[in-house]
Amino acid sequence: MEENLFETETVIELSHLEKRFGENEVLKDINLTVKRGEVISVIGSSGSGKSTMLRCINLLEIPTGGKIYFEGKDIEDKDVKLTDYRTKVGMVFQQFNLFNNMTALDNCVRPQTVVLGRPRDEAEAIARGFIEKVGMSAYVNAKPAQLSGGQKQRIAIARALSMNPDVILFDEPTSALDPEMVGEVLDVMKNLASSGYTMIVVTHEMGFAREVSDRVIFMDGGYIVEEGAPEKIFSNPEQERTKEFLSRVL
Repeated sequence: MEENLFETETVIELSHLEKRFGENEVLKDINLTVKRGEVISVIGSSGSGKSTMLRCINLLEIPTGGKIYFEGKDIEDKDVKLTDYRTKVGMVFQQFNLFNNMTALDNCVRPQTVVLGRPRDEAEAIARGFIEKVGMSAYVNAKPAQLSGGQKQRIAIARALSMNPDVILFDEPTSALDPEMVGEVLDVMKNLASSGYTMIVVTHEMGFAREVSDRVIFMDGGYIVEEGAPEKIFSNPEQERTKEFLSRVL
């Protein structure tokens, strides 16, 4: 009984979320519920608000209006610590954001020791496990300058996993990569999805969105225009704007 409850538990809920930069309204009345273990792909043109929505979820941008709930709790509640919340909601960036002066291993260890207060030996064991999971064990002592773009992104994913997040946000994780490196990162993400991680992925990779997602969200002009199962969105979209977008990218 408890297990079923757990499987359908809402992890994140966005209620009437808005974000303005000056006069520019980037997010308009965003409502979204994310269930535990769900993989959601967010698609749409550049400038549609996809990355801003992710950055608001992680509070890298502060919403102008609306509410964000994490496991049923308003994250603006005085009892919710921002650092605690951020450790629960991991982020993988387009540009990797690794520390260039640290080895791959230390990039994955340092956030654990500084933010979570884990002892070095425990943090290192956890980091090595996730570095192995993303297929990068041979590169634990390499610095970012010695790694390809795809390898850097895999270390960035291992770093996010090392914090044991409840949700992982991916902000266009393959868009800065050479085409031949995209596959290696998508393979890691597919493995994570099949392992039951809760993931929200802003992506231009339509094949990934179609194959791996439980749900696809199409954004345009700061709104969620349409959402549904991949088969519905890609094969039988209801909204004209969704049809136009897909006709251009597929």
